[in-house]
Amino acid sequence: MIEEGILNNGIQVIHQQNTYSKVGHIGVFINVGSRDEEKGEEGLAHYLEHVIFKGTKKRKAFHVLSRLDSVGGELNAYTTKEETCVYASFPIEYLSRALELLSDIIFNSNFPNQELQKEKEVVVEEINSYKDSPTDLIFDEFDKQLFKGHSLGNDILGTELQVKSIKRSDVLNFVKKYYIPERMVISSIGSYPLKKLINYLEKYFEIKSTKIESQKRSLPKLVFPKDKIVKRDVHQTHTMIGGRGYSADHPSKNSLLLLNNLLGGPAMNSRLNLSIREKYGFTYMLESNCTIYSDCGSFSVYFASDPKNTFRVEKLIQKEFLKLCNQSLGTIQLSQAKKQVKGQLVISMENNLGVMLANGKSKLLFDKVDNLDKVLSEFEKITSTELLEVANEIMHPKKLFKLTFQSK
Repeated sequence: MIEEGILNNGIQVIHQQNTYSKVGHIGVFINVGSRDEEKGEEGLAHYLEHVIFKGTKKRKAFHVLSRLDSVGGELNAYTTKEETCVYASFPIEYLSRALELLSDIIFNSNFPNQELQKEKEVVVEEINSYKDSPTDLIFDEFDKQLFKGHSLGNDILGTELQVKSIKRSDVLNFVKKYYIPERMVISSIGSYPLKKLINYLEKYFEIKSTKIESQKRSLPKLVFPKDKIVKRDVHQTHTMIGGRGYSADHPSKNSLLLLNNLLGGPAMNSRLNLSIREKYGFTYMLESNCTIYSDCGSFSVYFASDPKNTFRVEKLIQKEFLKLCNQSLGTIQLSQAKKQVKGQLVISMENNLGVMLANGKSKLLFDKVDNLDKVLSEFEKITSTELLEVANEIMHPKKLFKLTFQSK
């Protein structure tokens, strides 16, 4: 059962108590990501996620990293386009230690200049590693085309030039603006009760509310990109075919998720996998994706293949798109598609860290966390007529564009 609370300073808390695990997971979610960066700040949200571990007013970087590691716990963080999360996994007897450490690095980091300069080199190496990975790079380029002129199209990591130009004052101003109680949610899962968690949080997260007015996010304009070919040093041809998807509050969001899973989800019996990889052996990497943001979304199919097979793979993908657009799922097909996606959801609930992260993100961005039974019932309500409508709105070839990385 998911329980909710709120601290005196306004930080929202969600907790899922289990009685069987000896491990706890807690994440502090901040409602800021790369889409919130202003011009000239690109890469700052992600860079801050790195340097937040580099020392506080009472701990040097080594002691920050060792505080949980020394008892077998883990400390980590990530940045997306819409949120930043700092989280910890720990043996439950170290709940207090984990919360105190999370509070210390989020509210008391002092960002020593020497550490800031050193971490710039680390982030630059991370950027360079992406440049060596066409599989990663093509997704960034796809977003640039789909959200052209909007911050959602920016790389989360920024560029080498941008990262190297970040000043300590930029970091401090960003923290002051966004790392505030009004923009935070704390998500937890563990065997301890909510009351115990709240008592510790009131002790360690007692920072005062700032009453800073939240900045509203701008909605990206609807654009229809043209097909694009990029020449790169690659052996295979890498291709993405896609376009706009749905936002988190769109009534047809779950219908699109079900279609995506049926078309090219993680299961080996997805339509794309059976019709392209298993039947012809044309590709090893092949998947379809739905990315859902608070106010918009994207849909895409990605594959990598030998250049001589690329055209045939594209035609086979288009054939599967048109099947979904022109042929309603039969009763048995629809039932099987629902069983599969519901089973995947049930299995995912066994991953406590994943559950904690999903709960926190949902509460932060959408101000709600649906329990599993409700989510499953929503998928059960989907009809074949709805799927046909969604397929024609999102997956019809006329509404998609193609991005290709070809050998020079």
